[in-house]
Amino acid sequence: MKTQQNYFKQKSLLVISLCICFLYFAAAHAQKKRLIRENVPLDSIRLSDPAILADKKTNMYYMTGTGGLLWKSKDLKSWSGPYEVAKTDPNSWMGPNPMIWAAEFHQYKNKYYYFATFTNRDKIIDTVAGNNIERRASHILVSDNAQGPYVPMKDEIYLPANKPTLDGTFWIDKDGKPYMIYCYEWLQNGNGTMEKIELKPDLSGSIGEGKLLFKASDSPWSREKDANGKDKTNKVTDGPYLFKTGSGRLGMIWTSWIYDVYTQGVAYSKSGTLDGPWIQEKDPITPPNFGHGMLFQTFEGKWLMSVHSHRKVGDKTVRIPKLFEVDLSGDKLVVGKPYLP
Repeated sequence: MKTQQNYFKQKSLLVISLCICFLYFAAAHAQKKRLIRENVPLDSIRLSDPAILADKKTNMYYMTGTGGLLWKSKDLKSWSGPYEVAKTDPNSWMGPNPMIWAAEFHQYKNKYYYFATFTNRDKIIDTVAGNNIERRASHILVSDNAQGPYVPMKDEIYLPANKPTLDGTFWIDKDGKPYMIYCYEWLQNGNGTMEKIELKPDLSGSIGEGKLLFKASDSPWSREKDANGKDKTNKVTDGPYLFKTGSGRLGMIWTSWIYDVYTQGVAYSKSGTLDGPWIQEKDPITPPNFGHGMLFQTFEGKWLMSVHSHRKVGDKTVRIPKLFEVDLSGDKLVVGKPYLP
């Protein structure tokens, strides 16, 4: 009898110990769980490369960008988040914890797609001028719902493993085929380029090779100093986004720098297709310190541009989302006043 009592006593102690361990790990997990904030004003959110989807299915605005997170709002004024939505494969080239940059939502054929740049900092693909270049590429995830989760599709890569690419966006060209438009990074080629690659009909992979659209040096407005202090065009291509004007003209907003100021310009395709040639406008289209823009239409039909700006907070520089009104009714995109919902 005493042996049996000892057995049950030991068993009870084991169960209690397991319960304590479970509660401990549950509490630790709860502490790690991301805090969801409610009723957050847009200018209180810290976010680079903000991209907004107006989802008519849910009558909700969804915003993402660098970081792989999501914010949502019914009126563009009050936001809740951030929610984790990007689910990558830890066994892929991205590794278990990739950096996520410049994500965008695109709705296409009853699916939602997450175009983003993923960086595996543990993989070095090249060394140029003493700089190690990490494995970085534009890639696409998919979901049945705007809020995700977004998961990998069939193809492991969309773009060459030996090229650093970033800021992929989406366009259906006049040939009816889907394309990714992306930047080939200046860190490797010394003169950043804008390129396109055809996508499979379900966007699950790419077809063929990338094709050059234009180079950073084609810009008449971007500037930097060379080693001798002389002016030259900046080497950075950043943040492409395609649109059509009311007259049917194909345009692309994209971002570079004027010395140390982040700045956005625009180019128009002479042929009306992605193949161009692309004619760069002489002057930037947004005020200084605004860039990496995208365009979307509100549920009321108003066209807006979402960008970010750099703001000094204490000894840190943070990036703040901002909305501008835009007019697409004519032959050119015209950026108007800031939009305050």
